[in-house]
Amino acid sequence: MSSSSSMNKYWVPHLDIHKKVITQELQYYLGPEATVRPYTREGEDGFLITTPGPCLSDEQIDDICIKSKEMWERQAAARATTPPEKPLKRPLHQPVVIAKASSTDPSRRRTEDRWRDANGRYDDRRRD
Repeated sequence: MSSSSSMNKYWVPHLDIHKKVITQELQYYLGPEATVRPYTREGEDGFLITTPGPCLSDEQIDDICIKSKEMWERQAAARATTPPEKPLKRPLHQPVVIAKASSTDPSRRRTEDRWRDANGRYDDRRRD
């Protein structure tokens, strides 16, 4: 495999390009050493393509855009035919759990047993 110093790097904006499609098609167009990854350039999202040769041609990018549109249409059709388990009020903003704190975490204090006194300091005595 070529060293990274002999590889060319190109940035392509993500507009109209599905990540899965460009990932699947890139090595077909540019060879087995070509790689692609998400990359933000000057605040704009896109893809960083690393290849030993030239970047994608306009025709290849057009083909990837067409295949991306087909992929989005298939995904939309699949969502439309599969009823959701529970309809969401805001389906595009469904939370995804990344991590949950354990209930035995000592850094989490029980706030129901703490009250502020007149000076704003905490008073740990229970008030009934």
